[in-house]
This record gives sequence, C-alpha cells and structure tokens, in this order.
Amino acid sequence: MPITSEWLTYEDGGQVHRMYVSRPANVKEPLPAVLVLQEVWGVSAHIRDVTDRFAKAGYVAAAPDLYAENGERPELLSDERIERVRTFLHSAPPQAFRDPAVREAALAERPEAERRLVQPSADALLAMPGRLPELVERTRAAYRFLQRYEPANGRTAAVGYCLGGALSARLAAAEPELAGAVVYYGRLAGELAEGIRCPVLGFFGGLDAGINALVPDFARAMEEQGKAFTSHMYDGAKHAFFNDTGAGYSVEASRDSWVRTLAFLRDTLA
Repeated sequence: MPITSEWLTYEDGGQVHRMYVSRPANVKEPLPAVLVLQEVWGVSAHIRDVTDRFAKAGYVAAAPDLYAENGERPELLSDERIERVRTFLHSAPPQAFRDPAVREAALAERPEAERRLVQPSADALLAMPGRLPELVERTRAAYRFLQRYEPANGRTAAVGYCLGGALSARLAAAEPELAGAVVYYGRLAGELAEGIRCPVLGFFGGLDAGINALVPDFARAMEEQGKAFTSHMYDGAKHAFFNDTGAGYSVEASRDSWVRTLAFLRDTLA
C-alpha cells in the first residue's frame, strides 16, 4: 500500500511539539489513528518503520518525538548521538544501562573523543525514564493533536514499546476517551488501573524479569476493578523482542504479537 509520511509540528499548551506521521496515500475518508510511542532510543528509524507498518495496515499512525524541545531535538539527544550511545551500551556490561558507576568504568576504557561524545548523551538519555510525568504530558499533547487532525476520525489507540509501553498505560489512565492501549514490555503499576477505561493488551518477554515482576499486580488491580487486560508472555524472549534492529529480536514473538496487535486495533478502533 502506498503511504504518505512526513514530520510535522503542532502547538499545545504554549509549546511546539514534533511528530512523525504516516497514513495511506490513496484513502480520502478519515481513518482511526494509532499513536506509536517510542522506545528510550527515540523516534528512531525502527520506530518510523513501525509507524509506517501501521499506516500500511490502514491507519493514520503518528509517533511523537518526546525528546523534542519546542519542536527541535537537543543536540545531546540527536539521532546520531543516541545511536552512539546505543552502540556503546550494547557493547558494555548489561548493568551499564542502570548503574552510572558501571557505565563510567566502561567509558573509561574508550578513547577520549568517544567519551566526550557518549557520556553526556548517555546521561541525558538514560535520565528520560525518570521524567515520566513530563513525558506523559507530551504524550497527551500528541493525543489531543490526533483528535483534531483532519485525516483522523477521532478514534485513537496507543501502542508503546519499552519506555513507550509504560507511557501507553499511563496515557490510558489519563485520557478516558482513548480507545485502547497496547504495552510492549513497559513498566506497569497497579495504581494506574483506577483511571483506565479502555482495554489494555500487554506483551512481555519471558527473560525480562524486572519488567515481568510488575505485571501480576497490574493484572490483579485491573481484574478487581472490572477492567479488561490481556497479556501474553513469550518464553525465551528478551526485552525489546519486537525491535528487529537489536540483539534481543525474536521473530516468533514479533510475528505473533503483531498479529494480535492488529486484531486488537481492529476491535477497539471499529
């Protein structure tokens, strides 16, 4: 299916925001929308590709750049700098993602020029999950934009990956008109259940112990409050199993979760 893709900016709350939007090129009538919420790596080539996939499935698909400030990405969080951080972290001990001391020790073994580029960007990037309330507000701004975006019909669901998975659940708790929320290996919290009005679908890798430990409490809270939550655990799959540019990619888990995601969107956005 031919699609039209573009970067656009919009205003909300006195701030300028930036978003990658993709939609079917030859469809004239308004379509339901899918809000694609980024991994910690930002609106990367992978996230843009996923956004395009949703457009080819017949949706207006939009990936807000949650790291943009007044419509522009800070230099520390440019695509090039983030890719350098990603390359470094994938070659460093796994603890480097969360432990600054381990990260600094690994960087100390690198050439000085690399350290100067990677360290400030790594610090800025890995601080982003700690700014969830701010990122939720930027996600809500993107949702409000889609509600008034002319090619969309006002029915919107969210699909988020990693950091975006956590944001997908939080958007559902903050926006009662959201049609559905899909969480790919995002951190959940039981207290979110009270505010959620839409169905929630979750996908998790069996080897992702830290994320998976939070799922039972969320599932219990959703059940107690009569909310719809369905989850799928893929044995042997790692965190970020859907990212086909990473070492944790699982073709089987990705294939199955993609089919289930499209079925969920078909039902919730009907």
